[in-house]
Amino acid sequence: MSEGTRMEGGAPRKQGPLSAHPRGVAILGGAHGTLALARSLGRRGVPVWLITNDNPLPSWSRHVHRTLRWQGAADPGSVPFLRAAAAEHGLEGFLLVPAADAEVRLVAQSVEALSAAYNIALPGWERLKWVCEKPLLYRRAAELGVDVPPTYEFSSVEEAARAEIRFPVVLKPNMGGGRDSFSRAKVARADDKDGFLAAYREAAGQIGLDNVVVQELIPGGGESQFSYAALWSEGRPVAEFAARRGRQYPVDFGYTSTFVEVVEEPRVLEAARHILGDIGYHGLVEVEFKHDARDDRMRVLDVNPRPWSWFGLAAAAGVDLGAMLWDVAEGRDVAAKAARRKVSWMYLVRDAAAGSRLVATRRLRAGDYFRSFATVRAWAAFSASDPMPGLIDIPLTAWRVLTRRFLKIH
Repeated sequence: MSEGTRMEGGAPRKQGPLSAHPRGVAILGGAHGTLALARSLGRRGVPVWLITNDNPLPSWSRHVHRTLRWQGAADPGSVPFLRAAAAEHGLEGFLLVPAADAEVRLVAQSVEALSAAYNIALPGWERLKWVCEKPLLYRRAAELGVDVPPTYEFSSVEEAARAEIRFPVVLKPNMGGGRDSFSRAKVARADDKDGFLAAYREAAGQIGLDNVVVQELIPGGGESQFSYAALWSEGRPVAEFAARRGRQYPVDFGYTSTFVEVVEEPRVLEAARHILGDIGYHGLVEVEFKHDARDDRMRVLDVNPRPWSWFGLAAAAGVDLGAMLWDVAEGRDVAAKAARRKVSWMYLVRDAAAGSRLVATRRLRAGDYFRSFATVRAWAAFSASDPMPGLIDIPLTAWRVLTRRFLKIH
């Protein structure tokens, strides 16, 4: 963002002629993060509706009042559907929370149309694109003095073939939320020029050349990845903490976190504040970083302006971002709290697979793996007070893997 076009700080403008106090929350899409948010809100007695075309896991929660099925954020009729749903089901004035990447883009790009029916805790797209689209994020972060991974830009496959590239590299989609195989995989690795060009052509064929990001691979696995988790209001953090992705699945390029723990890492907090403050951010957010041991720098990777998979760690650590989101929406003051240390979150089924792999390759001792269970205070799906999602998670995951990976049904 150039100096001439930089957004001023502060809160986004009020959205529409609605009451300042929402009547409930409608969550668009998502899975484990949506489930954790619904539980935080449900414990406060807040009516929660789920609108989804994807993972039905959160709908099994006793805290989800009702689930509506739709064609998804990519459907041309998505905005009319949401407006009609508000009128038909009495959702006018509900807080609308997008919980997946495609839904984030839809809501941010349709703020004016949707704010006639809902309250929206998210900046419009002109602000939000500077953190959602990776090339814009890296450009603005560098201008703000935040470290970024070495990134290559090519205008054609031929230019990429001629370029001097330091391998290994990773290829990523510009922004998540796509339904193609490259977007669902999130990242592809290339160790030499031939492998890179093959992966680059395939990715460009699926999402377009301009939407493929090529970066130098930063060494290290999940243990090198850190996150900033927060709720922002009026361009300032209401509550925030740092966490470390101790393990992920798959272990080298994680599709999802499997073990996340609260840590103290002030560099993550400082860098994230620079990025989010620059656009006057508003709402829930996770900012991902990777520690580069070669020069001891924290390099920003991604910004997720929505509930994330390990969102339940926040409440377990005493910083219930979901409940705080409701308090802020209702205009109540929220006292800042420090997250409790030695608290972690686990996605048990996939962490068992990740842990087994790490132990088998001697990157983790079996004793250390089992000792990590001592700090777990939140699980991806299980909760003693809300048991059904935990019971359905394993068979549901197996069914989704079977239909999507092997039967190619989407």
